[in-house]
Amino acid sequence: MRSLAAAVAALVATTFGKEMAKDPKRAAELYDSGLMHELIMSKKETFWARERKAGIYTEDWPELHFAQCRDGKAVPFRDQQTNFYRCNNINLHHFLSHKALGSTVGEGSSSWGWVSDDGREFAIIAQGDGAAFAEITNAGKLRYLGRLPQTAGTPTSRWREIRTYKHYIVIASETYDHHIQIFDLKKLLDIDYRKGPVTFDPESDLTGFYGNLPDGRAHNILTNDETGFAYVVGARPRTSDCRSGLIFLNLTDPSNPVSPGCASADGYVHDAQCLVYKGPDSRYVGREICYGYNEDSLTIYDVTDKEWPELVSVTSYEGATYTHQGWVLDKEWQQYLVLDDEYDEIDGRGPGADGYAVTFIWDISDLEKPRQTGYYKAPRISNDHNQYVIGNYSYQSNYGAGISVLDISSIPTNPTGSGVREIAWFDVYPENDIEEGGGSLQFVGTWSSYADYPSGYILINTIERGAWVVKIQKPLP
Repeated sequence: MRSLAAAVAALVATTFGKEMAKDPKRAAELYDSGLMHELIMSKKETFWARERKAGIYTEDWPELHFAQCRDGKAVPFRDQQTNFYRCNNINLHHFLSHKALGSTVGEGSSSWGWVSDDGREFAIIAQGDGAAFAEITNAGKLRYLGRLPQTAGTPTSRWREIRTYKHYIVIASETYDHHIQIFDLKKLLDIDYRKGPVTFDPESDLTGFYGNLPDGRAHNILTNDETGFAYVVGARPRTSDCRSGLIFLNLTDPSNPVSPGCASADGYVHDAQCLVYKGPDSRYVGREICYGYNEDSLTIYDVTDKEWPELVSVTSYEGATYTHQGWVLDKEWQQYLVLDDEYDEIDGRGPGADGYAVTFIWDISDLEKPRQTGYYKAPRISNDHNQYVIGNYSYQSNYGAGISVLDISSIPTNPTGSGVREIAWFDVYPENDIEEGGGSLQFVGTWSSYADYPSGYILINTIERGAWVVKIQKPLP
């Protein structure tokens, strides 16, 4: 008799495991035109404007200290408001508000981390008016060091994305005329925090600046240390030569970034991951491959030749509503990836129709014919946003449901998703705890997290409160 896992795999294979082309009518009306993106951004802005008017972002959120997760609750030490945060297997170590981290608008978004050569761990926290820098101490405390304001003369924008390239950060924003900032993180090493935080000059303190985006706006940016390139995505308008696709930036000399070209074949790219390919598809070994999350598809590019990039495949999936972001399971053997759709739960489409966040699982062993093999359903209602894979675990930022850590080690032997398990969770948005399903479908809570610190600390950046440092209680195998 077949095992249960084999039986489930056979059942799922009848539903998934097939190539699925984009719906041409839906693609033309909603995605190629940019209408869907504008609708989502408009909905977010309208909701956030109400929150701003209500004073949510300027509220004086108190500093929170250590709280052990016990019986599903973390009650911060010395918290006079007797608040608690739902949790499982994750302790709170520290919280600082965006105001305490130097922001005047109190609005957060992306985050990333950096570890210096001598092992010091740093947090980079994106905010509506710049990027805050903090060191994470051995005790898991955020020690605020200073900030890099947004490009001079530009309006504030919540959308600010940050990635590291070696010991630099590259920063993109949705605000007009911002373009791309490049900053050397080694400047943080000599800051004496006892003398107060340092505000860097957004012009003279930059290592480099790329100012050739069509109108200065970009939705996201990513990097590949192995090849020395950054990739700007979602640089609008969509009518530009690059059609908001992948714009290549050569960072070999960070003080003088130049662009040798772009990949425009599938239009707008919302997010991507670019890696030198070492996986099972022998045709592409040694090539630089970008996995693009392109609103209604997983789109794979060969960008080895930056002047003549090639489109490898464009594949959609059941319930595709807004393909947002994803990550390969193993950078050294790129056979599977996980993908999230930001809007399927809100629009009630596909497996996310019931509002419980969905993680889609893909077999990419054939880059020209990737197959969606299954999915994982979260235990609580939420729209999903960003996830990053480290080892056998996916660290997911699911808006109002907080951070969820999934054990995804079963996927290579059971790609249906039935073996995926949540092994840790911390809720950073208690306001929706009483909602049915334990959460809500709103643009609140956590935008992103960073968990690749040797210490095991996890940085969480939130939209309305600030930055959190948490840590899993029981060591992961």
